[in-house]
Amino acid sequence: MVQSYLRHGPTQAFGLICSSSSNSLYDGKLAYVPALEDVLVWDMKKGQMLAMWHETGHRAEVTCICRSPQENIFAVGYADGSVRLWNSASVSVIATFNGHQKAVTALAFDAQGARLASGSQDTNIIVWDVVAEAGLYRLRGHRNQITAIRFLSEPELPSTSTGSQSSILLTTSKDTLMKLWDTSTQHCIQTIVAHRSEISSLDIDPEKNLIFTGSSEGEVKAWKIDHEVLSQGLVENEAGEVAKMVNFVTSLPLSSRHRVSQILFHPSQPYLAVQSHDRSIEVFRIRTEEEVRKKQARRKKRAKEKGKSKSKGKAVDDDNVVDDAMDVDQEINVIDLFTPYLVVRASAKVRSFDFGSMEAVSKPGVQLFVALSSNALEVYNVPPPTKSKEEIPEATRVFSVDLPGHRTDVRTLCLSAGDQILASASNGSLKLWNLKTTACIRTIDCGYAICSTFLPGDRHIAIGTKSGEILIYDLASSTLIETVKAHSSTVWSLHVRPDEQVLVTGSADKEVKFWEFERTVTSSEETRLTKSLTLNHTKTLKMSDEVLSVRYSPNGKLLAVALLDSTVKIFYQDTLKFFLSLYGHKLPVLSMDISDDSKLIVTCSADKNVKIWGLDFGDCHKSIFAHEESVMQVFFEKKSHYFWTVGKDKMLKYWDGDKFENIQKLDGHHSEIWSLAVSNHAKFVVTGSHDKSIRVWEKLDDPLFIEEERERELEQIYENGIADALNQPDAIIGNNEADGPSSEAAAVTKQTSETLMAGERIMEALDLADAERAAFQEYEGKVTQVGSLEAAGIQPPPRNPILAAYDLEPEAYVLRVVEKISSAALHDALLVLPFGKVISLMCYLDLWAQKDWNISLVSRMLFFLLKTHHHQIVANRVMRTALIPLRVHLRRSLRREKDAIGYNLVALQHLRRRTDADRTAQFYEEEDFDEEKVRARIAEGKKRKRVSIKA
Repeated sequence: MVQSYLRHGPTQAFGLICSSSSNSLYDGKLAYVPALEDVLVWDMKKGQMLAMWHETGHRAEVTCICRSPQENIFAVGYADGSVRLWNSASVSVIATFNGHQKAVTALAFDAQGARLASGSQDTNIIVWDVVAEAGLYRLRGHRNQITAIRFLSEPELPSTSTGSQSSILLTTSKDTLMKLWDTSTQHCIQTIVAHRSEISSLDIDPEKNLIFTGSSEGEVKAWKIDHEVLSQGLVENEAGEVAKMVNFVTSLPLSSRHRVSQILFHPSQPYLAVQSHDRSIEVFRIRTEEEVRKKQARRKKRAKEKGKSKSKGKAVDDDNVVDDAMDVDQEINVIDLFTPYLVVRASAKVRSFDFGSMEAVSKPGVQLFVALSSNALEVYNVPPPTKSKEEIPEATRVFSVDLPGHRTDVRTLCLSAGDQILASASNGSLKLWNLKTTACIRTIDCGYAICSTFLPGDRHIAIGTKSGEILIYDLASSTLIETVKAHSSTVWSLHVRPDEQVLVTGSADKEVKFWEFERTVTSSEETRLTKSLTLNHTKTLKMSDEVLSVRYSPNGKLLAVALLDSTVKIFYQDTLKFFLSLYGHKLPVLSMDISDDSKLIVTCSADKNVKIWGLDFGDCHKSIFAHEESVMQVFFEKKSHYFWTVGKDKMLKYWDGDKFENIQKLDGHHSEIWSLAVSNHAKFVVTGSHDKSIRVWEKLDDPLFIEEERERELEQIYENGIADALNQPDAIIGNNEADGPSSEAAAVTKQTSETLMAGERIMEALDLADAERAAFQEYEGKVTQVGSLEAAGIQPPPRNPILAAYDLEPEAYVLRVVEKISSAALHDALLVLPFGKVISLMCYLDLWAQKDWNISLVSRMLFFLLKTHHHQIVANRVMRTALIPLRVHLRRSLRREKDAIGYNLVALQHLRRRTDADRTAQFYEEEDFDEEKVRARIAEGKKRKRVSIKA
């Protein structure tokens, strides 16, 4: 009989506040931050996590987050090239867009939130229609990763204008180029070599006049947008040159010359923030024209005074000086408008920042939100400018979220005897977690923790540190009760003897030390008895090399010691006599464990192998190539010969120690896994990683068969291989030099396993419907051939069980299948169909058009199929009979749709005219105005004031 195992599945990841894979957003109250494959929503004031945007089964990291002008809509880009639209109110995915081959690096919505542009490491830009949930086109031209995208809207066009708004797209890339694209013609209309090195950041001021770009060499440049030229399009001047839409103005001096990783204008206040240093953000204040004029007047006054003082000594005419000063007054430089205001210094390396758009009422000033690379969030208050020159403005930290996670890698994990409390330790902090709620219940400062264990009674915990100390903490009071200077070098391993009397420690100083527990009861002033625990050093075992791991056998008879020379020495624990030496690993053994029956010992090493040995004679039962990288830790499951391993290859693996088979592979971490803890009741395992997340993997009731698991893995590899093979030709066409100029704009296609399955579902539905229709046509043919008496005796063919179950006609069933395919995946699914099936589908499109079923879907599918299979359709006369009636039926249906839309449009225009008339009438009633004045007042409200800036 085939042996079955129980499957393990991932549950919530915790210990993560924010990851450094993507930018973060802040609206003044809530922060939207990346957390590996999820997005977390934090209330910064309360320090609470309000929501986690998680899609089951999706493992790719978040690489970009962008907020839509429409309420509650966010676009999130992932490392696998997909973009998901999330609704923050319902915490659900509205649409998924697949088009990029590599990670999404930039996202931008247009002013209405109807279109979304995404840029990627694959150098392409894709514009998506958010309403239709489909890709419009792909723009190629950049030669390296896209770093920023912005839509340029025309500020002077009123909101009622019928002209196409936001038709210019601005993109920057690591290839040093800044490009302007006309989205109506889908072509690049201006390319600027903006910097000598990679362009790393970009932003446009709220007035849409200036563009600021930052490079990896720490240079910030300002560019002016010429709206006149933009509105005219590509027009040649007298000299035959095409007028430039974006012109260089000046460079902005920064205090540091590091990579400019982010530039951001405040949406409403006159502030500009630039991050070009790891830990600090420079904030510039944008002065008004009036302030600059005042400053120029002061300069002029000073110049006059200087001129007068000089003329006393020398006969110099001060008119020239005054004239020079007057020239200064003629124009305002961009550089004069931006003045350094203050520097916000964060407590760790800054990953991204954002201005709070909804301003805090309690404190004056502007809120600046900072997401740190050390798994923490902070909000600073930038004070408003003061009149006095003595007071230097300084940013103050108002909120911070850092307790629910470690600042550095989670190096060690251990579980209490009842599996209720998990202790995790890193360089600097020890944290205790309630495993039911995954809440952090204690945070205690500690040194650089390397290993940890709960001491008998679960009231105390021992930590081995890099400096060679053993720290003992009392959990109830969260205090360090004893620091034992145990070793002169790193304590690599701790283990408590099964009889709970002795603790053994192994260190890099080549010593194994044994410590007895001593419990002391002290009575305090309030006659309360407190139990305390201390360690007494009893024995030392000197080894020939550094000790990396120590383990007692569960029967309490043996002690195993792993050394740096790649061997494991086994001793009798009572006399410390040498018993066995296990050698065979090529690199040092990093961890080991002994099974509950004390018969097997499993060792894992930096040589990527796991070896299973018998403890009777020290024979190697099996050597398994377990991971792609070093195997960091290994643990047996309680009361079994199954064991768990974790490695630097980000994988957690489950093994059968008797059959030497891999039962299950679990991937979820995004970086090397340092630590592992296995439940004392074999219910779950916990892993801690370099990505600062702690993950719990629970045992499910779902049975697992090894053969089925292997088949599933192979199927997965095969499916991914098919999708990759189908996506490959597109990349080759794009890179072909001959095809280069013509392929600046391309269609948005990307085959995934989802689109392939959708195409197969359409084919199955067509086969089923064609067979059903053919059977009924045959039956009708027989009935018409014979007389009415015989016809009564002929039985109609039995209906297909699927159609009978749904009670649908064949054409209605095909439409039902097609309608279930997501809008974004429909085009790619139709590409899967062979031409024979396309002909069959055309017949159904005709039937649907005839019956007026879902005309928008019918039109979309028909135009896409005609465009894709144009050559075959033209060459094939069979299609003529199907297409002519289809044209007639579709035209009739579309005319009906057009009439309905036209009627509704006219009604809406009528409503708008009525509201305008009501507004005018209201003005008449309120104030004594004539009509011209009222119209001028309304028009004035629509216009924006603009400042003229010269280079």
